Amino acid sequence: MSAAPRTQTARVVEEPARGRVRELFALGSSGVWAAAQSIGLSYTVVALLAVVAVLDAPSASGSDGGLGAGVAVATGLWLLGHGVPLSAAGAEVTVVPLGLTALVLFTLHVAAKRSAVPTLAAWVAGTVTYAATTTTLAIALDVAGGTAAARGVQDVAVQVGAAVLGGVVMGGGGLALGMFSAPDGPLLAGIAPRMNPYLPDTLRLGMRAAVVGVAVLVGLGGLLAGTWVVLGRETASLIAGGLGPSALGTVLLMLAQSALAPNLVVWATAWLAGPGFAVGQGSAFSPAVTEAGALPAVPVLGTLPGEAWSTPYTVWAPVLVVACGAIGGWFAWQRLEPSLVRVRDVAWILAGVVLAAGGATVLLQGAAGGAAGSGELSVVGADVWVTAGLVAAEIGGGAALVLVACPLAQWWRHRDVG
Repeated sequence: MSAAPRTQTARVVEEPARGRVRELFALGSSGVWAAAQSIGLSYTVVALLAVVAVLDAPSASGSDGGLGAGVAVATGLWLLGHGVPLSAAGAEVTVVPLGLTALVLFTLHVAAKRSAVPTLAAWVAGTVTYAATTTTLAIALDVAGGTAAARGVQDVAVQVGAAVLGGVVMGGGGLALGMFSAPDGPLLAGIAPRMNPYLPDTLRLGMRAAVVGVAVLVGLGGLLAGTWVVLGRETASLIAGGLGPSALGTVLLMLAQSALAPNLVVWATAWLAGPGFAVGQGSAFSPAVTEAGALPAVPVLGTLPGEAWSTPYTVWAPVLVVACGAIGGWFAWQRLEPSLVRVRDVAWILAGVVLAAGGATVLLQGAAGGAAGSGELSVVGADVWVTAGLVAAEIGGGAALVLVACPLAQWWRHRDVG
């Protein structure tokens, strides 16, 4: 008779544990499903374009591309959008096509918002699934292409490590964006108070102000890059015509170049900041000097600014970046109680502005630049650290002007009233 109560007690203890396991499994599977949807959608878009391009190439070259070659190209390009270096024809490409990166983040955001339950279990499971997929594809690409032995263990390890890191950063970041924006997702406002013991609220306000300033700067970069494209459209058309693509090839060429359009926007922000950027060793595109070397026959490169863009007037372009910082400073000032603002608060805000603006610039310029091949094309993009330092100083300076001028103006008004 004594055995029955012990059995019943064991069952009572085990049932909640099993229920908890089933709940975690269900939550985690929603994250896995969201990651799988994103991978399937973004990879399919890239694969369709790459396979069609490879199969269309034999019509012009008389060679046999093959479906397998198209899949290999698609896999390499998809991984390149995650920051995984691409090895082709003995050269290594590290310039990330930010258009593909944006596509991946968009599919992750939508899939997580629609399918994932906004919980930590779902996020972890989805992130692990995504990183495992990028890692597996990177290994499979080396093995199938037969490049693992030729490149060496160290180079393969770097590529696989980049695949792991890219999968975690892209997968985790995209899924988090989707979960935060879900109707029943956790609010960012609920997370912010937990950071109070570590980051003062004024420091976080400065970081938000920096995001505003950098966003305005990117918008100006987009306008500038659009101007370059419009003014250089004839040169780009001549380059495209010289390539002699078919009608289908022309469409594919335009779509491929659209993946590099965000890179051009990021380079334009470096041009506005002052240091400019390079496309090939020895080249320079900046407000002060323009030195263009021999460029590959890529139509989008025909839209790069010429010598007419380097004048005594364009050297004042960094003033626009300072204005972006002033907009961020005004954003911060509008969220302060003027009577309670102290010097220490302003210092914390400016620290947040400088740190966040510099950090965002490092990420943007680091992803948009790198190597686009061997030889001269081993240097593409802006000098990351110089550009980040100047952008942080210029945006921080603009914010400082507003945060100092506003209290002085308020004091002067009160003085006149008194």
